[in-house]
Amino acid sequence: MAASAVMTTEHVEHVGDIDATTKRQAMEALGRRAKAVAPLLSATPTDVKNQALRAAAEGLQSHAEELLEANEGDLTAAAEAGISPTLLDRLRLSEARIDGMAGGLRQVADLPDPVGVVVARDVRPNGLRIEQVRVPLGVVAIVYESRPNVTSDAAGLCLKSGNVAFLRGSSMAIRSNLAVAGILRQAYAACGLPADALVLVDDTSREAAVEFMRLSGYVDCLIPRGGPALIRSIMENATVPFILDGDGNCHVYVDRGADLGMATDIIVNGKTQRPSVCNATESLVLHSDVAAALLPRLVQAMPTVEMLGDEASRAVAPSIGAAEEADYGTEFLDYKLSVRVVDSLDEAIDHVNRYGTGHSEVIVTADEAAAGRFCAEVDAACVLHNASSRFVDGEEMGYGAEIGISTQKLHVRGPMGLVHLTAIKNIISGDGQIRS
Repeated sequence: MAASAVMTTEHVEHVGDIDATTKRQAMEALGRRAKAVAPLLSATPTDVKNQALRAAAEGLQSHAEELLEANEGDLTAAAEAGISPTLLDRLRLSEARIDGMAGGLRQVADLPDPVGVVVARDVRPNGLRIEQVRVPLGVVAIVYESRPNVTSDAAGLCLKSGNVAFLRGSSMAIRSNLAVAGILRQAYAACGLPADALVLVDDTSREAAVEFMRLSGYVDCLIPRGGPALIRSIMENATVPFILDGDGNCHVYVDRGADLGMATDIIVNGKTQRPSVCNATESLVLHSDVAAALLPRLVQAMPTVEMLGDEASRAVAPSIGAAEEADYGTEFLDYKLSVRVVDSLDEAIDHVNRYGTGHSEVIVTADEAAAGRFCAEVDAACVLHNASSRFVDGEEMGYGAEIGISTQKLHVRGPMGLVHLTAIKNIISGDGQIRS
């Protein structure tokens, strides 16, 4: 397949460069297309879905050269626009990352199908038999920024859970997204599924994003994956149900009972292994009993990381810069880390709950009672004891390639995998009962 064939309108609908009214109508037309295939997809047998997922994985790998070529165009344009190295890392594809995308699709194919699973049964005193059965949501819309792997991850999870993937990526990754979507759509069609099981919008304007968020009657659930500006736009404009995939201002609190070697490894991994993702460590909270021994070690272990701390942290590590109040609430997504020294577990929990975003928080300690209190009292989707924040990930937690990490409490919290893309249908069977 030539690179130009990947991006043809045969595979992806183009709605850019038209006036606002026509743009709205074109977006609605895409919504109708997505909605039209949802009933078929919800009834697709598991083996057919798995076949399509494996064909899509093979397609990504066999057309890696075209994907890298498309991605290079995105990278060049982003670099010319002055995009930060952190965002360029999010955007960049490589053969290893393409292999990872393909592996994610195969892993989803190997996971149990949640559709049709009976989660509860009951027989009422009048003889009515009630079953609660998992069913697809329908059309799952996802708006996301600068990570082309989200295109394949989202499409794969939606397909396996019987949902249509209705995707709108960013302008920064448009060439890459078009290429990925074209390959997946061809694989679906080759396996007898409608290509519109995946619909990708290529209009990356803000106006189109707002129209996308307002497709009531077509979209059953909207999931945003992006920064604060995108989340604000969802809150202000969306008229469809949505699940917030929010910021990850993830803390590590090192308690007085911590093994400092373990703490160093966890912090270095959480901050430097991949700083551009939402489960990277952004904030460090240290008990005053360990600060003098641990901070100089961390400064030496992470020479590329800029630390911004309070007076107590700077007193034991003078190279640390002065933190402003806003730094403690910032998701840096970069080689940057805020530091605060506290005198008690209570103070640590208060700090984490004040500045955290409800994503993932870590305590490092050998004190089981302290760990228990931290895990119980910190308000977050995921709380870890003696482990890196980088493990908050759908694949690492056994859910398969996640569609996002929810920081809200309804209807799902934390990494969203297959089961979280389903709803419950109540099926009630009787023998002619009527209500008196």
